[in-house]
Amino acid sequence: MDDQPSVPRPTIFILYGATGDLAHRLVLPAFYGLAIAGLLPQEWRLVGNGRGDVSDEDFQERVRESLEEFGPKPSEGPWEEVRSRFRFAGGGFDRNDPGRLLDVVHEAQREIGGRPQLVHYMAVPPAAFGPLTEAIGSHGLSAHSRVVYEKPFGTSAETFAELDRVSHETFEESQIYRIDHFLGKEALQDIHVLRFANGLFAGAWNHTHIKSVQVDVPEILDVAMRASFYEATGAILDMLVTHLFQVAAEVAMEPPHCLEPECLAEVREGVIGCFRPLTRSDVVVGQYEGYRDIEGIPDDSRTETFVAAKLWVDNGRWKGVPFLLRTGKCMAESHQRVSVQFKDPQRGLPGQPLGCSVLTFELSGDGDIQLSAVVKEPGATMSLGTATVTIPLGTGFPMPPLPAYGRLLLDVLVGDRSLFTRPDGLVHVWQVAAAISDDKPEPIIYEKGSWGPAEAVELAKPDFWQLQGRGE
Repeated sequence: MDDQPSVPRPTIFILYGATGDLAHRLVLPAFYGLAIAGLLPQEWRLVGNGRGDVSDEDFQERVRESLEEFGPKPSEGPWEEVRSRFRFAGGGFDRNDPGRLLDVVHEAQREIGGRPQLVHYMAVPPAAFGPLTEAIGSHGLSAHSRVVYEKPFGTSAETFAELDRVSHETFEESQIYRIDHFLGKEALQDIHVLRFANGLFAGAWNHTHIKSVQVDVPEILDVAMRASFYEATGAILDMLVTHLFQVAAEVAMEPPHCLEPECLAEVREGVIGCFRPLTRSDVVVGQYEGYRDIEGIPDDSRTETFVAAKLWVDNGRWKGVPFLLRTGKCMAESHQRVSVQFKDPQRGLPGQPLGCSVLTFELSGDGDIQLSAVVKEPGATMSLGTATVTIPLGTGFPMPPLPAYGRLLLDVLVGDRSLFTRPDGLVHVWQVAAAISDDKPEPIIYEKGSWGPAEAVELAKPDFWQLQGRGE
């Protein structure tokens, strides 16, 4: 891979759902971040699409308000120059009625000149992916274009297969970018760099030396304004079969022959094919106390706001190593953490602490890498304790890290599919989760501010959740 990112060609970026929550919290701020970093094409336009009748000026003002709330602030970059390239095409967009989108796109093409690429970004609910894809094909907007689908790509094995069929009737696979923003996190990419580029870890990355792997994403937040979305998805669909499975694959994949897009994708999807299908005994689901009191949530809702799973990877490298996955709302702390616990030596030192050799990747924020090891405590006696060293990933380097969405948007613009999911891996994801997604267990009620149901502690045994500590 090149040390410097490629320069994107002239682009018209079409943002479907441009007035929605996802666009304003994540996509538009990430786009402005690329403008500040000087990573956008020299010639570009962003066309927002929605059902409402919004003027260009009103849309630009909404974007400015989003940046003031979620950052980066307009004053931190070339806001006036950027806002002049924002357009809005109202009236919706479907197979029978394109609204104003075709007119606005054609005008942008005339302004830029030549043949700019189109990037279709679907910041809309999953149910809208198929109809919008069909409309793109019907109105001749699929040539010289790329399409970005937010997760989840389908909500079941059946809906995944249907969406996969529809998307490939309009686009070639090389044009499709199924986004999972966890794959764009700086610290997650450091997992395979640290592992493959450092002999200290490369030879120890297997069941002989590793006791367990944990992917732990607790959140202190509740479902907030996403209650209707969350009720229709739950933690299994929102997090487990998307983010957590993909992160587990990053940890577990075989060494790639190179770091080119297809090579990385092949080994990532290959190890997902080794995931053993989950059974109900491999999973604990919970629901935080008070969830059913939220307006619009049924009194008898069985939607889970917490899920913990014990996943097994059936290949020679990971034989007998549990992958413990956990996420939940209204929990004691917020983290996005991968913990690799190494086995204690068979002949250790007398009185040494056990289970303390842990390599940790914190994925939130700029990210960091932590290594905990057994050391001698200062003093006259041979007392052993544990110490941790931290490598921050956001400081000490000339180039600041890009946020996950910014990194993935840049990859779409330049055509790099390394960090995007493929259909072969997603097919197996649905097979792995079928037993628990098709017939969800009854969720266990847990207290807000806790670590979730006590049953999750039992699930982890004989290990324990690193974030939670022993016996809690």
